[in-house]
Amino acid sequence: MARTMWDSSVGKKTVMAVSGLIMLLYLVVHMFGNLKIFFGAGDFNHYAHWLRTIGEPVMHYEWTLWVIRVVLVVAVVAHAVSAYQLSRRDLRARPSKYVHRKPRASYATRTMRWGGIILALFIVWHILDLTTGTVHSGGFQEGRPYQNVVDTFSTWYGNVIYIVAMLAVGLHVRHGFWSAAQTLGVGSRTRDRALKTVADVLALVLTAGFIAVPVGVMTGVVS
Repeated sequence: MARTMWDSSVGKKTVMAVSGLIMLLYLVVHMFGNLKIFFGAGDFNHYAHWLRTIGEPVMHYEWTLWVIRVVLVVAVVAHAVSAYQLSRRDLRARPSKYVHRKPRASYATRTMRWGGIILALFIVWHILDLTTGTVHSGGFQEGRPYQNVVDTFSTWYGNVIYIVAMLAVGLHVRHGFWSAAQTLGVGSRTRDRALKTVADVLALVLTAGFIAVPVGVMTGVVS
């Protein structure tokens, strides 16, 4: 049954919707956590340490964090594979262009694929920058995330990469949330306007919340 569901377009869209909502939930929590940087190094570093001790003493150090990471990796892979396969299936279904031009889609709709690629590349860079410290500028300091974040956003390229990626997040969320609602059967003619409003608000809040951190560093509010 699972294989039959996966092989169908409806099944792949459902996987995309569920995995997308999992990532959206993570983004909301992650954004609020990031904003703790405005309360100073002590609070932000304490928050980062708390993430590694969630569930103690039942869970050992970092076990809960690794469970979250595994769930996120599965969600990202499932989302990306579903999107790719649906895209290929769509191209095979209509190998030639339409004779009549289709109605102009929204900017978010037309950039979903490119936005997904941008976000995938950003995730790799973000992990190498602030988790492993591989490409970090200024000397990565283990256990001092506040200073590491300030170092990253003290460079012009760190700000550009992050802000472009967060704009892509906003566009992706704006279209993806509404699409997920339709796929999961939540949408209807009477609810569409409310769902689109929620999607717009989520996209705006997430984009503004994430971009606030590099802006805070650039303006000296966070230093």
